Amino acid sequence: MVAMIFAAGLGTRFKPWTDEHPKALARVHDKPLLQHNIEYLKQYGIKQIIVNVHHFADQVIDALKANSGWGMEFKISDERDELLETGGGLIKARNHIPAGQRFMTINADILTDIPLDEMLDFHKKQNAWITLAVTERPSTRNLLFDENNILCGWENRSTGEKKIKVEKENLKPMSYSCVAIFESEVLDMMPQQGKFSLTDTFLDLAHSGRILGFNHTGGRFVDVGKPESVAVAEAMFPEIRD
Repeated sequence: MVAMIFAAGLGTRFKPWTDEHPKALARVHDKPLLQHNIEYLKQYGIKQIIVNVHHFADQVIDALKANSGWGMEFKISDERDELLETGGGLIKARNHIPAGQRFMTINADILTDIPLDEMLDFHKKQNAWITLAVTERPSTRNLLFDENNILCGWENRSTGEKKIKVEKENLKPMSYSCVAIFESEVLDMMPQQGKFSLTDTFLDLAHSGRILGFNHTGGRFVDVGKPESVAVAEAMFPEIRD
């Protein structure tokens, strides 16, 4: 299974570091976030990655080359001309994904211990098109699932906005952990072009009943979105120091 790492973002919440560097190279325990995520993927036998780049793209490319991809075969999806968000970024990178092969995506600026082997088993058993890693942690924006972990909608609690794609009772709000597993045919089901979020794709396909949530509540997850998040990440993941 090939993995795409989203590393193109501007990282505006991570200033002043991102005034001169990409957030993917921000350091936790003195190692770049990108390296931590590559090492995490390697634990599960993933040998090929695609990394999209935009903000200080050369720094990301140079780091990958200088470290031989930290032991991973890598390809670059270049978005220097236009930042495309996660959905547009995936479409641009699709030629790097082997035809007919299941793949996964992960954001470069998170740290997690989601058991990918268990998530993949769940994905296969449920015959899912897309499986989303989710938890019950507090968030202003949530995906909404039914009692069978099937995606039905989305809500923004701070604005009250809701997008319900499947009408059901007692929908459960869950927070997306920025890790997803996809069947290859999903790429042919994405009508959007240009700049768009993968959340749009999840909701567009929700009516199928084959977009599911894998609940890893109780595991570890941190969005290293702000400078103060580094200390949180270092306390939560002491073992990645070495």
